[in-house]
Amino acid sequence: MGLVFGGAFTVAAIVLSTMIFPFWNLIREDVYEEVIILTNDKGICYVETKDSIPKTIENCDLQPGDKTTIKFGHGLAWAKIIES
Repeated sequence: MGLVFGGAFTVAAIVLSTMIFPFWNLIREDVYEEVIILTNDKGICYVETKDSIPKTIENCDLQPGDKTTIKFGHGLAWAKIIES
């Protein structure tokens, strides 16, 4: 009886968790965008993107006003510079 109850509880928990927090939300879409560096604060650059979430780029040696292409996960606040 306890095994049946435990199994039913586990199945219900799995079903509810996938409805509330779907697995595909863990896999983010990569977005590539050409941006202009706004500031460089001791190797950390800041840019503005089309999704209106300011992005932080670490280990950045570009200067304000430089154009570059970045890659970031949809909805995330950090990005990487794509080497051309």
